[in-house]
Amino acid sequence: MPKVTYIEFNGDEYVLNIDPGLSVMEGAVNNNVGGIIAECRGACSCATCHVYVDPSWVSRIGEKNDTEASMLECVCDPQPNSRLACQIKVTEQLEGLVVRLPQKQT
Repeated sequence: MPKVTYIEFNGDEYVLNIDPGLSVMEGAVNNNVGGIIAECRGACSCATCHVYVDPSWVSRIGEKNDTEASMLECVCDPQPNSRLACQIKVTEQLEGLVVRLPQKQT
Protein backbone atom coordinates (compact mmCIF):
# COMPACT_ATOMS: atom_id res chain seq x y z
CA MET A 1 0.00 0.00 0.00
CA PRO A 2 1.52 3.35 -1.00
CA LYS A 3 2.25 5.91 1.67
CA VAL A 4 0.94 9.45 1.11
CA THR A 5 2.01 12.35 3.32
CA TYR A 6 -0.57 15.05 4.04
CA ILE A 7 0.72 18.25 5.64
CA GLU A 8 -1.90 20.56 7.13
CA PHE A 9 -1.42 24.32 6.95
CA ASN A 10 -0.51 24.36 10.67
CA GLY A 11 2.31 21.86 10.05
CA ASP A 12 0.58 18.73 11.36
CA GLU A 13 1.71 15.83 9.21
CA TYR A 14 0.00 12.52 8.47
CA VAL A 15 1.82 9.68 6.73
CA LEU A 16 -0.89 7.25 5.69
CA ASN A 17 -1.11 3.97 3.82
CA ILE A 18 -3.71 4.47 1.09
CA ASP A 19 -5.24 1.62 -0.91
CA PRO A 20 -4.40 1.81 -4.62
CA GLY A 21 -7.41 2.93 -6.62
CA LEU A 22 -8.64 5.37 -4.00
CA SER A 23 -8.17 9.06 -4.58
CA VAL A 24 -5.90 11.20 -2.44
CA MET A 25 -9.11 12.88 -1.22
CA GLU A 26 -10.67 9.56 -0.18
CA GLY A 27 -7.49 8.68 1.69
CA ALA A 28 -7.73 11.94 3.63
CA VAL A 29 -11.45 11.65 4.38
CA ASN A 30 -11.18 7.98 5.41
CA ASN A 31 -8.41 8.90 7.86
CA ASN A 32 -9.93 12.11 9.26
CA VAL A 33 -7.25 14.42 7.90
CA GLY A 34 -8.36 17.97 8.68
CA GLY A 35 -8.51 20.51 5.89
CA ILE A 36 -10.11 18.30 3.24
CA ILE A 37 -13.84 19.06 3.22
CA ALA A 38 -14.79 17.09 0.08
CA GLU A 39 -18.35 18.43 -0.15
CA CYS A 40 -19.01 16.79 -3.53
CA ARG A 41 -17.42 13.48 -2.46
CA GLY A 42 -15.18 13.30 -5.51
CA ALA A 43 -17.42 14.53 -8.31
CA CYS A 44 -14.97 17.32 -9.22
CA SER A 45 -17.64 19.94 -8.65
CA CYS A 46 -16.72 21.82 -5.49
CA ALA A 47 -12.92 22.32 -5.15
CA THR A 48 -13.03 21.70 -1.37
CA CYS A 49 -10.28 19.09 -1.65
CA HIS A 50 -7.71 21.55 -3.01
CA VAL A 51 -4.10 20.56 -2.25
CA TYR A 52 -0.64 21.69 -3.23
CA VAL A 53 1.32 18.80 -4.68
CA ASP A 54 4.96 18.77 -3.66
CA PRO A 55 6.92 20.13 -6.66
CA SER A 56 8.94 16.93 -7.00
CA TRP A 57 5.68 15.03 -7.66
CA VAL A 58 3.87 17.37 -10.06
CA SER A 59 5.12 15.70 -13.23
CA ARG A 60 4.36 12.20 -11.91
CA ILE A 61 0.65 12.56 -11.12
CA GLY A 62 -0.65 13.29 -14.60
CA GLU A 63 -2.25 16.32 -16.15
CA LYS A 64 -5.35 18.17 -15.00
CA ASN A 65 -8.40 17.67 -17.16
CA ASP A 66 -10.46 20.69 -18.27
CA THR A 67 -13.06 20.25 -15.50
CA GLU A 68 -10.42 20.19 -12.77
CA ALA A 69 -8.62 23.19 -14.27
CA SER A 70 -11.92 25.09 -14.27
CA MET A 71 -12.63 24.22 -10.64
CA LEU A 72 -9.14 25.30 -9.61
CA GLU A 73 -9.94 28.81 -10.86
CA CYS A 74 -12.31 29.05 -7.85
CA VAL A 75 -9.88 28.13 -5.07
CA CYS A 76 -8.22 30.48 -2.61
CA ASP A 77 -4.56 31.09 -3.39
CA PRO A 78 -4.13 28.86 -6.46
CA GLN A 79 -0.56 27.90 -7.29
CA PRO A 80 1.00 26.12 -10.30
CA ASN A 81 1.07 22.92 -8.20
CA SER A 82 -2.59 23.20 -7.11
CA ARG A 83 -4.68 20.09 -7.70
CA LEU A 84 -7.95 18.62 -6.54
CA ALA A 85 -7.20 15.61 -4.37
CA CYS A 86 -10.30 13.84 -5.73
CA GLN A 87 -8.64 13.75 -9.15
CA ILE A 88 -5.40 12.10 -8.05
CA LYS A 89 -5.76 8.32 -8.03
CA VAL A 90 -3.35 6.50 -5.75
CA THR A 91 -1.15 3.92 -7.47
CA GLU A 92 1.94 2.02 -6.35
CA GLN A 93 3.96 4.56 -8.39
CA LEU A 94 2.80 7.32 -6.03
CA GLU A 95 4.57 5.76 -3.03
CA GLY A 96 5.87 8.73 -1.02
CA LEU A 97 3.58 11.39 -2.56
CA VAL A 98 3.48 14.58 -0.48
CA VAL A 99 0.59 17.04 -0.55
CA ARG A 100 0.12 20.22 1.47
CA LEU A 101 -3.25 21.59 2.47
CA PRO A 102 -4.13 25.25 1.95
CA GLN A 103 -4.99 27.59 4.82
CA LYS A 104 -8.66 27.39 3.82
CA GLN A 105 -10.85 25.70 1.26
CA THR A 106 -13.20 27.60 -1.03
